Formats: sequence, structure tokens, C-alpha cells
Amino acid sequence: MATDVTTKTFEQEVLDASKTVPVIVDFWAPWCGPCRSLTPIIEKVVGEFKGRVKLVKVNSDDNPELSQAFRVQSIPNVIAFKDGRAVSQFVGAQPESTVRTFIEKLLPSQMEAALKNAEDLLAAGNLDDAERQLAVIKSDPSIAARIEAVRQGIAYARAGDQGPAEAELRAKLEANPADHETRLALAGVYAGQRRYQEAMDELLEILKRAKNWREGEARKQLLSLFTLASSQPALVAEYRRKLASAMF
Repeated sequence: MATDVTTKTFEQEVLDASKTVPVIVDFWAPWCGPCRSLTPIIEKVVGEFKGRVKLVKVNSDDNPELSQAFRVQSIPNVIAFKDGRAVSQFVGAQPESTVRTFIEKLLPSQMEAALKNAEDLLAAGNLDDAERQLAVIKSDPSIAARIEAVRQGIAYARAGDQGPAEAELRAKLEANPADHETRLALAGVYAGQRRYQEAMDELLEILKRAKNWREGEARKQLLSLFTLASSQPALVAEYRRKLASAMF
């Protein structure tokens, strides 16, 4: 069954909740005949997804502020939310097949789900399992950057665990600041320890000294780090600006 949501509870029940699972908001009113037709259909289809999506209902008559905010002019109006924002909608009573297709488009594909699992395994430090999960994922342009970031993250973590000690690498750099291979290895150690800012600093130093070294390897590594450090948007934004300055 759908949860009844009001203006006061909308932020928590819809915007916040949609950061975990897609939330489908059904704008309706008691006098609306098509609304009564759609309700059992949408509840049935949502139930088939067993908690992978959330359904809520908003009485448009009782919550005019919400209807106005989302430009609801005709009901039923169904709006889907992901990551705190509206992403798709339909208006009017629809057949079950249309409702099911609407919901399916909100959910990750099988490959995206497998990739998310690999990312979670990497974050938990389960490198072997992350590597095995990555091996079954087919290449897809839409997720290629994330695949490469996980692959690079595994390499970084292994470098941190098995490679030369940080002190040894820093000593080599002090002796020869132009030793880009050593600087790259040090960046890998930092990244494996999730010291992303320090890793980015070392890669930027390579760019400043030799922009096209190994066909732009430092730039490629930085782009992978931006994906790995996506939970730190301010840091990523800062170093994207620094990368742009270094490249031009």
C-alpha cells in the first residue's frame, strides 16, 4: 500500500527517501475517477518490485502547495523521484504494461547492479571479490568510466598493500623529483589508502612537469580518482579546476 504524504512530510518521505530507492508519487484526489482506476494498478506493479521502489500518494486538494511546486495541472499525475529530484512522470490512467515499463526505467540494469556490487566490495576492502565481480561485467559506454575507476581502485589498493613503502618512495622522489614512475606509485599508495587529495596532488605534479608523459597517464589516473572520490564532491570540483588549469 502507498504511504499518504503531505507538504510537511514530503521532504523526508520523498526527497530524502529517493536517495536510497526511487520514489513514485501519485498525485490524486477523492473525486477523480481515473485516479481510482490507476491506484490498484500502480500498487500491484510496485508490489512486484519487492521494495526496490517506494510508492506514496499526495492528495492534491489537501496539498495545493505541492501540486503547484511540481506543476500538477491534471490528475492522476505520477512523478518519479531519484536522488532528491523529479526524473520522469506520466499523466492520466495508464495500463499495467505502461506502468511497469515506467518503473523498470527507474531501476539499474543488471550490469549497473553488478557494477554497484563491485564498487561496494572495493569500498569494503574485498579486493578479490570486487575483481571477480568486475570480470563478469560487460563493457558499456554508459558505465565505462565507473568500470575503469573500480579497476584502478583495485590496483591502487593492491599497491598500497604490496608495493614499496611510502617512506621509500618519498626518499626516491627527494633524490629525483623528475622520477614520474615513483611519483605515480606514490599516488597509487595514497589512493589505496583513500588519501585522495594527496594522490591528486602527486598526479598534478606529474602533469605540471610532463603533461604528456606516458600518453597522459597522470590525467587518466586523475579522472579515475574523481570517480573514486565522488563522495567528496567539493574535493573533486576543486581538483577538476586544477586539472583544467594544468592542461591549458
